[in-house]
Amino acid sequence: NTLYGGTASFILEDLPRYGITCDLIDTTDSSDWSAMLQPNTKVIYTETVTNPLLDVPELGAVVDFAKDNKLISMIDNTFASPVLFSPAELGFDLSLQSCTKYINGHSDIVAGAVIGGEDFVKKVTSRMNHLGGSLNPGACFLLHRAVKTLELRMIRQCENAGQIASFLENHPEIQNVKYPGLESSASHERAKKYLCGFGAMVSFEVAKGETRAKKFMDQLNLAIDAPSLGGLETLITRPALTSHSGMSSLKREKAGITDSLIRLSAGIELAEDLISDLDQALNKTAS
Repeated sequence: NTLYGGTASFILEDLPRYGITCDLIDTTDSSDWSAMLQPNTKVIYTETVTNPLLDVPELGAVVDFAKDNKLISMIDNTFASPVLFSPAELGFDLSLQSCTKYINGHSDIVAGAVIGGEDFVKKVTSRMNHLGGSLNPGACFLLHRAVKTLELRMIRQCENAGQIASFLENHPEIQNVKYPGLESSASHERAKKYLCGFGAMVSFEVAKGETRAKKFMDQLNLAIDAPSLGGLETLITRPALTSHSGMSSLKREKAGITDSLIRLSAGIELAEDLISDLDQALNKTAS
């Protein structure tokens, strides 16, 4: 129920045109899933780490529920990447990767992948051949090259995110820091259980609301204001204006995505430089 805005828009607005409906569930609590099950339910879908609130679902329960009810289990593994989580090993039928993000990691191509067993992938490939969507050779070359450094990049980015999250959590001008690596996170134990690291994304709110959030971002020198993520450079954005702008303010509020929420994608710069940049921007906008 806190999916990436583009996904939420697709399943709630586009798919119903084809007679496909969706019920939103809390993937951190399986107690009411059975009550939501319909006779024609085919798929249960989740994200490894939710965007932008960075909750980690009860992933094992998702797989078990799918098997018990003969559903297809699907997961968007973009935020974790294959470095931090292997969906197939846990038992997911299909996983999705926005290769634009961590797998490529250089912010210079747009690509995606569907990963799963042969029977499922054959069906996906057949449909793709009908609809188009083949990646061009140049992008394939860049992606193939980038995969070779994926683990190295991911390790550095996760380390930076952890240090940034700790700094923000202890700063008096910051509220509601979201990062699975923090012991204060409701997802901390699930992250330790399922993931090989806590990820490179951090979300938080600046005290004094939306106006100050904008001023704070304007004062940053290293972090780039851009809606993507997973690249070598640190990116920062307000989901209400980017990834979740397609949702109504009422739906965003219900999902816990405030207008002042800021999402940071940690890059590979020196952590102390990034923290210094965040600190100076907070100091300049403190009054």
